[in-house]
Amino acid sequence: MKEYCLEVAGIKRHLPFVDINDELAFASFVVISDTELVKAVGPLLAEKIGECDTIVTAEAKGIALAYEISRQLGHKNFVVARKSEKSYMKDTMEISVKSITTASRQHLYLDGSDIARIRGRNVCLLDDVVSTGDSLAALEKLVTQAGARVVRKACILAEGQAAQRKDIVFLQKLPLFTKTADGDYEEI
Repeated sequence: MKEYCLEVAGIKRHLPFVDINDELAFASFVVISDTELVKAVGPLLAEKIGECDTIVTAEAKGIALAYEISRQLGHKNFVVARKSEKSYMKDTMEISVKSITTASRQHLYLDGSDIARIRGRNVCLLDDVVSTGDSLAALEKLVTQAGARVVRKACILAEGQAAQRKDIVFLQKLPLFTKTADGDYEEI
């Protein structure tokens, strides 16, 4: 297998493999610029999410999805935890996270105005893919410290063991892959 064929919400995509190490790989799913896919998964995921006050996502791949889910749920806005502190941000909160898709540690920041928007509110944490869950856990810690209540965690795809988790809602499983001796990939 040279690429993974994914079909979600009736939309097919061919995903390239990205090596994690000498033996393990993942299929790279990038939804941020995929208008067709975001539009197709939006209503399905919004239905699974149900009632919440605000959608919260981490920059950047979840932004387009957060927009569509917020629109589907009738929300006027959503919150993005930024990966860098911007000059316009005031009274920020910060947390550090290591993700499977990023080489070095990242930082997530909430602006003071976003903190005020979610304090005391029921929020849904949203991501495109949950794999190790480290990014989602960091986001949860950040919004909880900001005074929000996480009532749902959602993603389009649950990768590998994340599909066994009971604390997230998702549309389907995305497998992990082992590399074969001939340089090909097999689903785990």
